[in-house]
Amino acid sequence: MNSAVRRFPVLAEDIWPTKSLLKDIVLIFIGSLVVGLSAQIKIPIWPVPITGQTFGALLVGIVLGKNRGLASLLAYLIEGIMGLPFFAGGSCGFAILVGPTGGYLIGMTAAAYVIGFLSERGFDRKIGTTVSAMFLGNLIIYIFGLPWLAFYVGWQAVLQAGFFPFIAGDLAKLVLAALLFPYARSFIKTRSHTGEDEPIY
Repeated sequence: MNSAVRRFPVLAEDIWPTKSLLKDIVLIFIGSLVVGLSAQIKIPIWPVPITGQTFGALLVGIVLGKNRGLASLLAYLIEGIMGLPFFAGGSCGFAILVGPTGGYLIGMTAAAYVIGFLSERGFDRKIGTTVSAMFLGNLIIYIFGLPWLAFYVGWQAVLQAGFFPFIAGDLAKLVLAALLFPYARSFIKTRSHTGEDEPIY
């Protein structure tokens, strides 16, 4: 197989290698719950609160892969719109999706797909590529979130309202992911004795 298009198993597939529709449904549901729970970690600033939501979305993408990651985020949005308290701080409803933070929610959905695609190409197996994948995921979220937010706060205030307060947290996510995923995969391989060991640097 051409190495340029080789698909690597994502972390969820290493942990649960069985292939079935039921498995996919369960993983998608768990993924939506992970994002919903992470959204409850909240520092209430206006108009965009600091939450664990974006890290939850990127985590789901990198662990589940592009299709299940995308499906998990779509399920999460539907659950929140339908009234489950899954958005930041227990909020819900369609008004959240079209409010100031709506662009970030759409961006997280796109980012979960992209980072899942990169995970399937082996980007979660080394520290450097994990950091680059997480960086790109965060960038995608801002590409969607900031223009949307600008309609509410104006272009002059958008960086102060929707970017600068999150820089430290985003850097922490990059470090956490870089430490977590390559070593988690190495641990799983050691326990299962499957596959060849790969350098994590």
